[in-house]
Amino acid sequence: VQLVESGGGLVQAGGSLRLSCAVSGGTFSFYAVGWFRQAPRTREFVAALNWSSGRAYYQDSVDGRFTISRDNAKNTVNLQMNSLKAEDTAIYYCVVNEGGYYSDNYEYWDYWGQGTQVTVSS
Repeated sequence: VQLVESGGGLVQAGGSLRLSCAVSGGTFSFYAVGWFRQAPRTREFVAALNWSSGRAYYQDSVDGRFTISRDNAKNTVNLQMNSLKAEDTAIYYCVVNEGGYYSDNYEYWDYWGQGTQVTVSS
């Protein structure tokens, strides 16, 4: 399974970015999908969807500002980020779990993308 992220960049506080992740290999529709981010001192869960896409899970600090979605026909995962803040600055990683269910523990996820940098200027 390979994951390739795109869509990162530099944006002013209050702005928006949309991250995308193309997933190849395996049976995408059965996977849980999600996003983590890595700042200099922390790695943290951002958002996830179970295989059925019935419910989305978010870290408290992004809930209401970020939206995760998936397109099973295109094997893609997206993260729409609105009202960005300086503290959202990080490298964002797309993740996949073959078991189909989410966890906020980074060790749970089977596959990771290479990461895309998001920088929010204040």
